[in-house]
Amino acid sequence: MSLSDDELERYARHIVLRQVGGVGQARLKAARVLAVGAGGLGSPLVLYLAAAGVGTLGIVDDDRVSLSNLQRQIAHRTADIGRPKIASAADAAHAINPHIAVELHPARLGEDNAIDLISRYDIVADGSDNFATRFLVNDACFFAKKTLVSAAVSEFDGQLATFKAHDRSSAYPCYRCLFPEPPPSDTAPSCSQSGVLGAAAGVMGTLQALEVIKEITQIGESMAGRLLIYDALGTRFRNVRVKPDPACALCGPRPAITDLLPHRHQA
Repeated sequence: MSLSDDELERYARHIVLRQVGGVGQARLKAARVLAVGAGGLGSPLVLYLAAAGVGTLGIVDDDRVSLSNLQRQIAHRTADIGRPKIASAADAAHAINPHIAVELHPARLGEDNAIDLISRYDIVADGSDNFATRFLVNDACFFAKKTLVSAAVSEFDGQLATFKAHDRSSAYPCYRCLFPEPPPSDTAPSCSQSGVLGAAAGVMGTLQALEVIKEITQIGESMAGRLLIYDALGTRFRNVRVKPDPACALCGPRPAITDLLPHRHQA
């Protein structure tokens, strides 16, 4: 895929990178990435992917911008309060880079639409704020054979991992290998209950964008098979190796989960 003169200048700092070059930038332009959520993680994710020149960004979210979002959801402005988050995020992405296409999905990801939406994209970046959606995205990516880059943030801590369990040529785990079942809802408070440091969400969303870019351009070491844990208060990063769980109900040798039935995603 060729780059215009304007694009060559816009992405010049990428193109001079030996590991990226014109080939890597062309891969970014040809890529289709789905962002699940346009909140604290999705905002920096979408903005950096737009700036990087990812050719098509899909955004799925059914929420509207509220005043309490603005402390961390940097794709939205005060004037956007009351607007759909996907519309506000799309405007912010296009303001950075008019060359990209943004596809808006004003819906909540569910069993009825997950496979259809995810199948349209090359890579999925999950920044959802609840376990039910995280498990659903993981399962749908496995069945659709799509790479998943998943990030989470709570209070002062964050987690990041890439999942490629569908790639049977390597021994990669899926999200269920780490967390076999969603925790009880009363033990997993939302950010409205426990709070979240806005800049910590920015760190994790930016790292998530970086891992998506690495997967597209095929540079560096993939996060597949590793879990990154971030402690904002201690300014510490820790990498943990994660192996496939032979008893995993999704990707194990004797899976109990073979499709996306509604009764499996009750959290």
